[in-house]
Amino acid sequence: MKKVIIAGVAIAVISLAACGQKTTQVAENTQAATEAKKENTVVRWNYGSSGNVLVTIAEEKGYFDEVGITIKPVSATANANAMALLATGQVDVVSNSGTTSPLQQIASGVDLTIFGGHMVNGAMPVVAKKGTEWKGIESFIGQDVAVNPTYFAFTGAVMNLGYDNPLEVVNWKVYSNYDEALAAVQRGEVKYALMGTEKNYPISQMDDIEIVSWHSEVMPNYSCCRMECQTEYFNNNKDVIKNVIKALLRAQSYYETHKDEAISLHAKKINATPEFVAAYMNNSHYLVSVDPLKNSVLRAWGILDKTGYLDENAKNININDHINTALYEEALAEAEKDYGSENPDFYKKMKAFFNENDI
Repeated sequence: MKKVIIAGVAIAVISLAACGQKTTQVAENTQAATEAKKENTVVRWNYGSSGNVLVTIAEEKGYFDEVGITIKPVSATANANAMALLATGQVDVVSNSGTTSPLQQIASGVDLTIFGGHMVNGAMPVVAKKGTEWKGIESFIGQDVAVNPTYFAFTGAVMNLGYDNPLEVVNWKVYSNYDEALAAVQRGEVKYALMGTEKNYPISQMDDIEIVSWHSEVMPNYSCCRMECQTEYFNNNKDVIKNVIKALLRAQSYYETHKDEAISLHAKKINATPEFVAAYMNNSHYLVSVDPLKNSVLRAWGILDKTGYLDENAKNININDHINTALYEEALAEAEKDYGSENPDFYKKMKAFFNENDI
């Protein structure tokens, strides 16, 4: 009987010890998780009033948290202002300021690195009065158009027709915003106008205006918005940027298989209606991708240089030195290893896209 009691006591002691070890381990894990959360790297990010759906998803689904990143939004009122914030170190990453603006900054001597992307194509419509003929970019020749010629896809497309100086064969008119450009079409001051992504919904409600083409039809994969940071920040924070890319890749994978949910999440994020967001997101001319799109950026640099929209200093700059694809390629490989089981086809597609657009 005594032996049984002693054995029971021994079991109880062992059980209590094991319980104590388990409790201690849980406490240590909790403390480690708390400390890890405290050590999250804050990335100051400008993504404009229209937001960045991949950032939205990565935040909502906890993808940034999992890689130790916290996003702090920094507002700017225009692309130029966002670039000024970046140049002066008041923001770490800019993702929604097009391709022209960062390239012009680089040409002027600001040391930036393009390391990824947001929109490849932004569902930007070309509009005209209903019934207006459209035969392609040749319809611009000799016409008044409300398109800023810094939109290199259009000047580049005109050059592809055989015109050496696209600024001479089209009357490019610059308006203060898309609303003014749209009003100019309605008044008959211009025949065609380029609209921003956010204008898809209001245009769909208009009786006198129609969409005749799209920015991405004029030049496929024109590179709508790149992700860039100061080169010093890039060099000093490569692990941070790689984790940002991995989280965004995972978000892109989710976006492509959960479009309706993405629309709802992003509408809430930017205080818009789902109908407003769906008007551009449910559109074949809207394409988001984390890929740096190097070849398109190089094409844009060449067009902007030929048309005189880069600083003279551009001739002394090798733009390849300001586009980093190696870190993205590394992040893509790691993301596939860590998250590939969630959507294997997505990562195969992204590797093929990289081979086509960055090598």
